[in-house]
Amino acid sequence: MNVSTNVPPSGPAEPLAQRLAELRGPAPQRTLNARSLAALAANPGCHRRAVLDAAGVDKSVLAARLGRPAPFGQSPFAIARGVIFESRLKADGYAPLLEPLRRHLGVPADGHVPLQVPDLLQRSGPAVRADRTIEALGRAAADPEAWTLLDHPMLRLDVAGSTAYLEPDALVVHGGRCTVVEIKSFPVLDGSADPAKVGAAARQAAVYVLALQHAAAAAAGQPLADDPYTEQRLPGSPRTSVLLVCPKDFGNRPTAVAVDVRRELATTRRQLTRMTGIDRLLGALPPGADFDLAADEDGAPARSTEELAASVEAVPAAYSPDCLSACELGFHCRAEARCGDRVEQLGRGVRGELGSIRTVAGALAAASGGAAGTACGTGAARDTRTDDPDSPHSPDDPDDPDDPDDPDDPDDADDADDAAERLAYAAALRAEALGIRA
Repeated sequence: MNVSTNVPPSGPAEPLAQRLAELRGPAPQRTLNARSLAALAANPGCHRRAVLDAAGVDKSVLAARLGRPAPFGQSPFAIARGVIFESRLKADGYAPLLEPLRRHLGVPADGHVPLQVPDLLQRSGPAVRADRTIEALGRAAADPEAWTLLDHPMLRLDVAGSTAYLEPDALVVHGGRCTVVEIKSFPVLDGSADPAKVGAAARQAAVYVLALQHAAAAAAGQPLADDPYTEQRLPGSPRTSVLLVCPKDFGNRPTAVAVDVRRELATTRRQLTRMTGIDRLLGALPPGADFDLAADEDGAPARSTEELAASVEAVPAAYSPDCLSACELGFHCRAEARCGDRVEQLGRGVRGELGSIRTVAGALAAASGGAAGTACGTGAARDTRTDDPDSPHSPDDPDDPDDPDDPDDPDDADDADDAAERLAYAAALRAEALGIRA
């Protein structure tokens, strides 16, 4: 299973770390792991999640305090199935696992070149294990002819002023490079798997690739390449194609699927860079806003539900239905989108198609030829504005004069008119195709 923890930096706290600690209050810091970092990458435009994760706020407790707890987390049955499948792969000296690795990576058969499996001190603390992993990875990369399997290595990754320790399932090292191997219990049926599950696994594996890239660059004394799509061929550096090892069809026989994670890697790097510059998001918070979940001396919550809700709503969210399965605050953000009649509740695709029309009522009015669509996209609806550079309607800089969501932009009304005109035209075509007469 994948395990990770966060360790705050030693010594005097930096201003940013101190500000994040003040937002969190005396409550324990919530650890970042590969799953949470992958969820950040899946929704890079969400300021709310970026701030809460950077501050280490326990979003499950926060959602419960807000009155909308989410049944979030891995199923215990899925966890048990994954543990059983992984244990079977590592039986008989990793023989079942080596079978699919031979086909994809060329791991030699038994008796040709022995597979080295160094001891990574699994019972030690994360810092000791991370040092041991770097040492073992360096030795394996120094011998290009050797084949080395690192079973549950421990990797470091600096995230928003703290060190996250990440644990992939395995690394295969050969030819001076390494390949991330992720073991998943969902099946591959007739050569294909559930795209949503493969996408989630790819985003998680991209976090491990990023941590390995940082480690290889640091060991070589070189900076990380500016272009995330550039593959630095340094000793011990990872390949950007990872292997997902899953059950084949309905049995327990393993099969491997190669997945290119360059796109997920670029998104993860961009999101973590944004968290490094999170002070800009913190500067937009109103005075007195915090997410203190601790109790006072009498056992009563230090912050009321209303105060917590006001602090949460002060940070813009980028809600989509996908958040219900990836974020503990998904149900709260969905209720917020419904109360605001926002088009985000219909999904990212619909939001992108509607352009500057930001409310469902405005979209319906525009489709029926009304004028309400031209007024959409102003006022409170703009609180959902994001910095996602992947979105054509979301700028990188909220002060950008070319911001299409700027309420002072004189071209905004024209954009709304164009969107309303296109929507009305689409509605007319649909009515004509269905034979509906006005």
